[in-house]
Amino acid sequence: MTIPLPVCIFICMDIKTSYKIKTEHIIEKGSGQFNEDSLILGDNIFGVFDGASSLNTNLFENGQTGGMIAAQTASQEFSKNHFPLYQLGIRANQAIQTKMINQNLDMAQRHNLWSTSVAVIRIDDAGLEWFQTGDAQILVFYDDGSFRVLADRKDHDYETLAMFKAKKFKFNAEIKNQIKKVRIQMNRSYGVLNGEPEALDFTQKGVEPLEDVTSILLFTDGLQLPSTTPTQKKSFNRLAQKFQKKGLMGLKNSIRKIESQDPYTQRYPRFKCHDDIAAIAVHF
Repeated sequence: MTIPLPVCIFICMDIKTSYKIKTEHIIEKGSGQFNEDSLILGDNIFGVFDGASSLNTNLFENGQTGGMIAAQTASQEFSKNHFPLYQLGIRANQAIQTKMINQNLDMAQRHNLWSTSVAVIRIDDAGLEWFQTGDAQILVFYDDGSFRVLADRKDHDYETLAMFKAKKFKFNAEIKNQIKKVRIQMNRSYGVLNGEPEALDFTQKGVEPLEDVTSILLFTDGLQLPSTTPTQKKSFNRLAQKFQKKGLMGLKNSIRKIESQDPYTQRYPRFKCHDDIAAIAVHF
């Protein structure tokens, strides 16, 4: 099932697999006009997708942004759940390319390509299969209280956020050029699914054992705890602690409260007050 809804949902339900599983999820629009995040909930497949539009204000089919189309296209491909996740990633990337070509997008203008971050897991008797690209994250929690981030990556927005903070949070011409500079680095220094063949070179994947696993958390960057100081690699220690203590909805509420107390991004450098959120917690 694909859920690109612009509202917040909280559900706990039993999934019929060989494992006893309960899930909860959130899909919530941020401060922008549209929710460009999407997610999938299947019998044994779960995924979150964070779409990013081109650096213009164009709308496409059904009044959607390119980011919305990219995220929903990818989620639809993964929800088919009939191939290994890497193969589904290839198909999702090709489907995004097809959508852009059908809209006569100039593929040579790379900063205008639609893209999406992806974090998907599949649970079966072999263990936990996972696939990731972009800044969507997968955290695995164990019964001794520890956790692990499956995809080791640097924050490609670090330089922009550091400049943003130094420039007193103003979207001036220098900042806009910096954002374009980073966008052009898609599938050159960091990965996203955007229709380019190089996108698959930046994906991360694997299979993990499920022994001692208590929970798995998948989320887009709207669920990241605000930080006063940008870092090249994000720490998820505080986020993990709040999730273990308060659950998914409690974590989300804590983040939104912090952001609401800093509506103009003066203390916590970020691109807008509230980012879109797509998040799934799978509990064993």
